[in-house]
Amino acid sequence: MRKLVWVLLSAVLIGIAPAAGQDMLDMVDLTSDQFTKAEMSRANIEAGIAKLEDGQKLDLTAKALNGLDLSGLDLRRTVLQSARLMKVNLKGANLEGVNLDSIWSLNSDLTGANLKNASMFGAQFVGSKLDGADLSGARVAGDFSKASMTGVKLDGADLSADEKNQSMGLMRGTFRSTNLEGASLKGANLNRAMLEFASLKNADLSGASLKESEIAGADLTGANVAGADFTGADVNSARIGAMSGAAKNLDEAKNLDKAYRN
Repeated sequence: MRKLVWVLLSAVLIGIAPAAGQDMLDMVDLTSDQFTKAEMSRANIEAGIAKLEDGQKLDLTAKALNGLDLSGLDLRRTVLQSARLMKVNLKGANLEGVNLDSIWSLNSDLTGANLKNASMFGAQFVGSKLDGADLSGARVAGDFSKASMTGVKLDGADLSADEKNQSMGLMRGTFRSTNLEGASLKGANLNRAMLEFASLKNADLSGASLKESEIAGADLTGANVAGADFTGADVNSARIGAMSGAAKNLDEAKNLDKAYRN
């Protein structure tokens, strides 16, 4: 419930209707100050963190931090819900365990960032770069469409649809046309996740749950699917012929007759 509140708050803060859900990109002015300017500098953030006492966190809720170079920063003691970090450099930043719910970070660079156990509910990372980033154990119910996520780690991550709160639309991991080549998703929960036209070449999906996921048009060439559960997954036009390992319930996938199996 708390996560839903933050998503709703984010919608109110940027002046859009809550019903937009994960289609909010169509309803915001990405040229406005709140998505193009920064109200703080890197130096301000570093100074704020340095002044923190034990147990304290730097509250950056809903702050506009667009375009900043925050590469390499240890941001584990920050609060970033609903913040706008458009086109931000977060290469190598440490965001382990940070709550990034409702964050806006389109076209940003998070190459090699540490996002272990982070929460990204309702987050917007469309077109961003997360190559080699570590999202192990993270809750990922945000939009990563058209992002570059080669070699990313999502082991044990939860990318599944949120079945309880759908007033904002279906919140889930969304990876339309995302490059996930060589990604590690061992044991990940991908139930009802959106992966249409994603590239999962040579990805490790061993032990992952793909129940009722949408994989239409995705490329799983060379992917390790040992023990991966495909019950109810839509594989229409997906390339599944060169997968390795024994998948579970592949015969129960939807549109299996329309998948490319050669």
